Amino acid sequence: MPNELSRVHILMHLWINFLEVGYVKSQGVLSFDPAVPITDADIDMGIFAYVRTLSIAGKSAKAGVLLPYASVSVNGFVNDIFRTRDQVGFADPAFYFSLNVKGAPALSLKEFKYCRQDMIIGFTVRLTAPLGAYESEKLMDIGTNSWSFEPELGISKAIGRWTFEGASAVALYTDNDEFDINKSREQDPLYSGQLHASYTFANNVWASAGATYYTGGSTTIDGAENKDLQENWRVGFILALPVDRRNSIKLFAQNGVSTGTDYDSLGIIWQYRWGGGI
Repeated sequence: MPNELSRVHILMHLWINFLEVGYVKSQGVLSFDPAVPITDADIDMGIFAYVRTLSIAGKSAKAGVLLPYASVSVNGFVNDIFRTRDQVGFADPAFYFSLNVKGAPALSLKEFKYCRQDMIIGFTVRLTAPLGAYESEKLMDIGTNSWSFEPELGISKAIGRWTFEGASAVALYTDNDEFDINKSREQDPLYSGQLHASYTFANNVWASAGATYYTGGSTTIDGAENKDLQENWRVGFILALPVDRRNSIKLFAQNGVSTGTDYDSLGIIWQYRWGGGI
């Protein structure tokens, strides 16, 4: 998913709604469940998302839901065992809430037009529900059959047309008691850090490049520890192109660059917005 590649929209209008529909094509070492890396996978994913901006105690905030739908084709190795698997269905939906606690007041559309960003500090909490397609007798699944909770703290600084951002997060997982039919799997927290730089052009086109580092996430199955500590760098680029007052298109690409976890993703997202006097 491209969320870690997207520029943080710090100064937001009051009561604006966003609808996003997109498509992502990924190939390589991939997984919906970070504890089960899959080599030689091919994933086609549809993205459906809704976001609404809010005002909380005079601060700008937003809440949203992300619903992925995927087609997965695998002909490769999972933990050194060759497997073949084709599956189509919804992946686990994600619900999130963001609040800017410093430097980003909630603004009307008229106020937003004349406001300029300086330094912003905010946080996001993301909850993923185990509602995706899952078959306990299969090792590879679109869904994870596990809840996850991910708090994230971020900071953003604007300098002219440039915006520089950093964020750190930790993902916490509940146990999956139906792993490989009737086994219980526990997963350690997964830690991540991100850095991004974006540039806004005169015609409101903007581009962003960034990198994310992950570590942690080791698993235990029925009390036996696995040697599956995750360490991965991910780099990416996104280009946002306004179409008109309500519509825009985003193009993005990302790559996992660590040895043994190499993959490539390309995608496109159409965004429609309404409300708040637009």
